[in-house]
Amino acid sequence: MKKTKTITIAPALDKARVLELLAERPNATKRDLAKALGLKGSDRIQLKRILRELEGDGAIGGTRRRGYAAPGALPDVAVLEISGQDTDGELLARPQKWESNEEPPTIIVAPARDDKGPALGPGERVLAHLVKTDGGYEARVIKRLGASAHRVLGVLNVSARGLRIDPIDRKSRTEFAVDSRDRGGADHNELVLAEPLAGRAQGFPRARVIERLGSMNAPKAVSLIAIHAHGIPTEFPREVLDQAESAKPADPRGRTDLRRIPLLTIDPEDARDHDDAVWAAPDDDPKNPGGFVALVAIADVSHYVTPGSALDREAYKRGNSVYFPDRVVPMLPEALSADLCSLKEGVDRACLAVRMVFDRSGRKRQHEFMRGIMRSAARLTYAQAQRAFDGKPDAHISDIAKHTLADLWRCYHIMTIERKLRDPLDLDLPERRIIIGEDGKVKSIAFRERLESMKLIEEFMVLANVAAAEALEQRRSALIYRVHDTPTKEKLFGFSDFLRTIGITFAKGQVLKPGVFNRILAQAKGGAHEAVMNDVVLRTQAQAVYAPDNVGHFGLNLARYAHFTSPIRRYADLVVHRALIRAHRFGNDGLTDRDLGRLGEVADHISMTERRAMAAERDSTDRYVAAFMEDRVGSTFDARITGVTRFGLFVRLGDTGAEGLVPIRALGSEFFRHDEKAHALIGDRSRTRYKLGETIAVKLAEAAPLTGGLRFDLAEASTRRAERPGFKVRSQSRGRRR
Repeated sequence: MKKTKTITIAPALDKARVLELLAERPNATKRDLAKALGLKGSDRIQLKRILRELEGDGAIGGTRRRGYAAPGALPDVAVLEISGQDTDGELLARPQKWESNEEPPTIIVAPARDDKGPALGPGERVLAHLVKTDGGYEARVIKRLGASAHRVLGVLNVSARGLRIDPIDRKSRTEFAVDSRDRGGADHNELVLAEPLAGRAQGFPRARVIERLGSMNAPKAVSLIAIHAHGIPTEFPREVLDQAESAKPADPRGRTDLRRIPLLTIDPEDARDHDDAVWAAPDDDPKNPGGFVALVAIADVSHYVTPGSALDREAYKRGNSVYFPDRVVPMLPEALSADLCSLKEGVDRACLAVRMVFDRSGRKRQHEFMRGIMRSAARLTYAQAQRAFDGKPDAHISDIAKHTLADLWRCYHIMTIERKLRDPLDLDLPERRIIIGEDGKVKSIAFRERLESMKLIEEFMVLANVAAAEALEQRRSALIYRVHDTPTKEKLFGFSDFLRTIGITFAKGQVLKPGVFNRILAQAKGGAHEAVMNDVVLRTQAQAVYAPDNVGHFGLNLARYAHFTSPIRRYADLVVHRALIRAHRFGNDGLTDRDLGRLGEVADHISMTERRAMAAERDSTDRYVAAFMEDRVGSTFDARITGVTRFGLFVRLGDTGAEGLVPIRALGSEFFRHDEKAHALIGDRSRTRYKLGETIAVKLAEAAPLTGGLRFDLAEASTRRAERPGFKVRSQSRGRRR
């Protein structure tokens, strides 16, 4: 009898399968995964693509050589750098190599029983065995490795105690002693970069100043801290400035003349650059009754920043502009960003433009790209445009601008018909505006008003970005997409657990679309969890990144999307402009063959610079808010719980959006257990519960502008409701006894 050959069918290869395998085999390499999955040939290419996408989402970390793991996961043995001490005097460390987008996990260094040498200090390296704990990791030192290239950013204090450096890192409680010969000429209250030294002075670890960065009394000291802490380039090389300053306006010859079309720029009142203009009018084609024609014109930065030039190399290095309340660190020199590339009113400017035609239902019928010359008819703010939309235009606005605004408004209304059908993710995330006075101090903090004129411009830009991606795909051109993948299975499980605690059901097996989240947001609207629900939904999402491989944009519910509309401040848009120029043969300054071969490398780099800018902007905002709150220490506020951890509660104030920590020791002397699924801290004895989304009364105990930290205590008037008898705690994670 002929033997029957058994065929084993491997499970379908997708992100979920790879994540499951990595959960079973942390730090597995690509080769390990391919072997475990039984992959050969082209299937290995698919695995490589999935790993790259998971890295872009922030779902995994590591490298192909050292192995992959979930973010925050560390190997059993690692090289650590001692970073300081916590409030209990325990040594803290961080991995010497950490490539995740998230903050590294908390690592507490256990004291070595047989170590007879001097105590470990910040800046020293150790080889350690790591053991996972409820709140992070415990490190058991195997071997000392000596001093590292660790750098400390801090403020030099000169007092009767001597010279001390206070680190700006809010997690570090360690001061550094500085010998007079090691101060590098730095003055009291000056921001410095220092390197730790071996040994101790008066019980403190020693350090030497290696760079002076400016006085903390300077008006822009707060943003200066963020700039240096995140390594953001600020000074343009002379070659780059010379190239920008020698640039001349573009020749109109060979370009589509758009100067007779009354394009308008509509931007925030404090906008520092103007790289997009819009226009719309009813379509005169009898075959499209009720339809509209729209034009989106974007500054032609590619005309001035050519591939391989000094300007191009510097723009790539920076990746994007970085915006702080008191300054901007631009991607391009001011001669371009604020002049030749800025679409100034009444001045001829080079542009790339897209003409889009919409039917009466808001569906795009066609689009066409052109390289043109334009002249803005008016520069307007969102508030001015909104007043015009409301029928109360400012007196100084010209009649032609008023007419264009009216047509833009009508065109936008038909666009919203299609937008509602698309049903993109609709989060309500108010943006704070920090006003800095002439003295460099915070004058006021308030939330920006969300106007319909802002949504209008956003919709025009979104559709222009879609058109750019479609145009390049139609011409079979490679490009860098803006991708936003669906939420990971792990995040959805956490989201489902939270919803269950507030009585909202979430079917994890359903086909996931943004509309699913929108319906949950609508359920929470008007209730106690409305504000925190927007935060929870946001945290559930994957991180948007740049990539040469398209997976669509989940948040916008779009199959393809590319950034085209902001080339003054984003290198990604400049790459898309060059791709359009090459694909449409608009000139010889488009993407080169070399550029096409390194799109993946470029996408990874600009994704990193974007994360760097976001972190710096967030840190700067935190420090300004802490400075603003400093004279409110002792005041009582109503605060909403926005995060629950084993070490305390994160809370947010309603009027300023200020966020801080209520440490677990401030909750009382009893044990508090952290129920991860319920997002709550629960007292063992009293059954008192502090839960995500609830409002509590807090008192500001400490505001630290240097680190941006705020610490709160419970206000005496804050009363808690006890849980009903018989409540069972589902997690065994214990908080610390205080």
